[in-house]
Amino acid sequence: MSVFSAMNISATGMTAQRTRLDVISQNIANVNTTRDADGNVYKRKSVIFEEKTYVSFDDALINATGNLGKGVKISEIFEDPSEGRMVYDPSHPDADEKGYVTYPNVNTVTEMTDMIDASRSYEANVTAFNASKNMELKALDIGKN
Repeated sequence: MSVFSAMNISATGMTAQRTRLDVISQNIANVNTTRDADGNVYKRKSVIFEEKTYVSFDDALINATGNLGKGVKISEIFEDPSEGRMVYDPSHPDADEKGYVTYPNVNTVTEMTDMIDASRSYEANVTAFNASKNMELKALDIGKN
């Protein structure tokens, strides 16, 4: 096990949560977007995480003993297939023949809750990273004396 393994794991978690925050921000920014550049209604996006894969036998052996993981990565950013919300507004340029406008399937409350969750997860990874850094600095101080 490398001295920096715990820091690397925390760093992958921070990267994943930052990407998740970016996707959530994109959803919130498009909550009232009735069409994108292609003329389609914006679809809510979500992130799927998975454990990083092992590249060597040594990594797989360490994982099999239950000592350490390799971190997390984004496996997919997918669009939510659920239908958007229909709002009656016959004066809107994107209204259909019945006067309804289809808005994205983005719920601001859900997005804000997910944003709080992602930001707290990011903070937890920062705390773990700093704890690992401080332990390694203390070990260096012990070696000095």
